Amino acid sequence: MPPPPILEIRNLSCRFGNRTILRDVSLTVSEGETVVLLGRSGSGKTTLLKTVNGLVQPCEGAIHFEGKPTTAWDPIRLRRRMGYVIQDAGLFPHWTVEANVGLVPRLENWAPDKIAQRVEFLLDAVGLASAEFRHRYPRQLSGGQKQRVGIARALAADPPLLLFDEPFGALDPITRFELQRHFLELRNTVRKTALFVTHDVREALMLCSRIALLKDGGLDLLLPPQEFLAARTPEATAFLACLQDRGISSESEAIR
Repeated sequence: MPPPPILEIRNLSCRFGNRTILRDVSLTVSEGETVVLLGRSGSGKTTLLKTVNGLVQPCEGAIHFEGKPTTAWDPIRLRRRMGYVIQDAGLFPHWTVEANVGLVPRLENWAPDKIAQRVEFLLDAVGLASAEFRHRYPRQLSGGQKQRVGIARALAADPPLLLFDEPFGALDPITRFELQRHFLELRNTVRKTALFVTHDVREALMLCSRIALLKDGGLDLLLPPQEFLAARTPEATAFLACLQDRGISSESEAIR
C-alpha cells in the first residue's frame, strides 16, 4: 500500500472581496515529487502556494499536511516544517550567509556545532564553497548566489516540503538554466518534496514530476510531463505553443 501523500489539497476555494482567486482546486503531492504550479499571471499560483503554509486562508476546502489538517497545526510549527524560497531570496541584508542559512535551526534550538556543520554541508551542496561564502553578506553576492543561499536556508532544518515561488524568474537565462540543472541534482541528492510555482512551461517540463496547470483559479490539468506534451485543452495548447516559438522541436528536448 503506497504511503499517504505529504500534502493533500481538497476542493480549495479562495476569494478576496468579490474576486474569486481559486476555484475548487484538488491535488496531492507525494514524497519525492516536484509538482509544478504552472499558469499565467493572475491564475492563482502564488495564492495556492501561500494557502499551503497558512499565509492565506482559504474560504472553502481543506489542506492536509503530513496527514493532519493545516488548521490543526500551530502556524509557526507548520511554517518551520516547510522551506520557502521566493524570487529575490529574501535574505536578511545585515546578516552573513552563515547566519541566514542557520536561521531556522537556531530558532529550533539546535546546538551551535550542529548548525555550523549543517551550514557547511548545505553551502557545499548548493555549489557555494563554505570557506569562501559563509562570512559574506548578501550585498557581496550575485543574484544567482543569493538564490543558492535561499535554497540552502530553505533546506536548513530538513523540512519535508519545499515551497518555491518563481525562485529563478529574475535571473539571466544562463544563470537560470544553471540553477535549474542544480535544482535537479540537489533534488536527487536530498530527496525532497516540492511545490514549485512558475509561468515558464519549459522550466515546468524540466523540473516537474507532474504539472498542475491553473487557469482562472481552477485546475485545468494535472499530468506528468510526457502526457502534458500531448494535452489538448486550450490552455495547455497555448503554453505548448510557447515551446514552438522558442524553436523546441521534440518532446525529449522540451523536458531535457
